[in-house]
Amino acid sequence: MVQMADQKKSLPAARIRGITGLDQQELQEQLASGGRFVFYEYCISLMVVTWRRPSDVYFLRPSEIGILRGLPYTLVSLFFGWWGVPWGLIYTPLTVLTNLTCGRDVTAEVRPLLQPDER
Repeated sequence: MVQMADQKKSLPAARIRGITGLDQQELQEQLASGGRFVFYEYCISLMVVTWRRPSDVYFLRPSEIGILRGLPYTLVSLFFGWWGVPWGLIYTPLTVLTNLTCGRDVTAEVRPLLQPDER
């Protein structure tokens, strides 16, 4: 559970893949060494309907290659994204570009949510 500083009730933790088994100190050390939180995007189209969606948030350790984690989402977009007019033709290259640049970095947004409550 993650508790925000300005909220009294706990919220369900967002799904973050790759932090299982890390305690707070190890996580902070990994972040200081270049680890980051990212998400990938995928696009699925059905002629007149197009969905552009984010993946779960992933924690990438400093030694991990983000392109490999995003590959399944890139393949989904390449196979199923183009088929919507006009948004499939617009969103598919955008999602592929996001994934090939190692995902969208959201470390600044996620890091404060993982800080222990100091009240």
